[in-house]
Amino acid sequence: MMKFSVANYLMDRKWLFIVLVLILIAMPLLLSDFRINLLGRYIAFAILVIGLDLLWGYTGVLSLGHGIFFGLGAYIMAIYLKMEASPGVPDFMMWNGIMELPWFWVVLQNPLIAILAGIMVPMFLATILGFFTFRNRIKDVYFTILTQALVIVTTTLIVSQQNVTGGTNGLTNFTTIFGYSLSNPSTQKVIYYISIGILVGVFFFCYKLTNSRFGKALIAIRDGENRLRFSGYDTSMFKVFIFAISAGIAGLAGMLFVMQVGIISPTMMGIVPSIEMILWVAIGGRGTLIGPVIGAIITNTAKTLFSESYPDIWLYFLGAVFVIVVVFLPGGLMSLFEKLKRRGGGNEQSTVVRKQEVNHPTS
Repeated sequence: MMKFSVANYLMDRKWLFIVLVLILIAMPLLLSDFRINLLGRYIAFAILVIGLDLLWGYTGVLSLGHGIFFGLGAYIMAIYLKMEASPGVPDFMMWNGIMELPWFWVVLQNPLIAILAGIMVPMFLATILGFFTFRNRIKDVYFTILTQALVIVTTTLIVSQQNVTGGTNGLTNFTTIFGYSLSNPSTQKVIYYISIGILVGVFFFCYKLTNSRFGKALIAIRDGENRLRFSGYDTSMFKVFIFAISAGIAGLAGMLFVMQVGIISPTMMGIVPSIEMILWVAIGGRGTLIGPVIGAIITNTAKTLFSESYPDIWLYFLGAVFVIVVVFLPGGLMSLFEKLKRRGGGNEQSTVVRKQEVNHPTS
C-alpha cells in the first residue's frame, strides 16, 4: 500500500491553494491592522499574476505591459472613490480651469458601472491590441517590446492629461466606499476578506479553464503553435481571448489594490511594476497557477521586511533572492514540491523492488 506523502498532496494545486487560503483567512487573528492592509495589497497582486500566468505560463505569450491593465482598473475605481468622497469638480480640475466634470467622470459616479468598467475597459483594450498583433502573427520578443512601448505611451498620456487624471500626482484622498469609512479597520478587514473571496473565485475559474480542452489548446500553442495551426485551429483567436481574460483579471486586481492603498499614480503602472509582475510569476513557477500566487505574496512580504529592517541595502537582499531562485530553482518555488514528489516516488519504487527481490530471489 502506498505510503502517505505530503508532497503528493501539495503537488495537487487545489489542495495547496486551499491550505494557503485557510492561512490567509486566519491572518487577521495574528497580525495588526496595518499588516493586514499590506497583506490585502499582496492578495490583489496574487489575483493579478493568476491572469498573467494564464497568458505567459500556459499560452507562452510574455507581456511586459500588464501594469497598464492593472492601472486602468485602479484609476477607474479611484475616480468613483474620489467622486464619493467629494461630489463635484475636484480641486485639481479647478486649478486647470475645468469647471464641469468630464463625461466619463460623470458615468463612473455609479458604483456598478465603475466596477464593470474596471474589468471591461482593460479587456476591450487587450482585445483590440491582441486582434491586430496576433492576427498579424506578431509574437515572441516583438510582442513583448510592443507591450512595453504601450506602457510608455499610456503613462505619458496619463501624465499629459493632468487636468482630468491628476498627472504625476495621481488620484488620492479617498475617504469612503459605498458609504463606509475607508480608514475604519473593520472596513479594511471586509475588503481583505472580499479580496480573498475574489482570489478563490479567480483561481478556480482559471483552474477549470486550464484543465479543459481549451486549456490543452493553450498549452499546445505554447509548445508548438505552428503544428496546432496546421491542424486547423485559429490560434490567434485563442490568444486574443486569453489576453483579454488576463487583462480583465488585472483590472479587477487594480480595483482591489486602490481600495486598500488609497492612491493611484502613473508610477504604479509603468515599466518597472510590469517587470516585477513577471518576476513574481517566475519566482513562484509559471504554468502552475498556485505558484505565481505564492510568488507574489512571498516576494512582496520579503520586500517589505527587508526594506523595514535594512532600509539602505534592502535591494541587495531582494536581488539575492531573485538570483538564488533563478539559479537553483529555474522552475520556481513550485519545483521544490516536484523534487519532493520525485524523491518520495523514488523511495516507494525502491521499496517495491526490494520486496520483489525478497519474494523472488534471483538464482
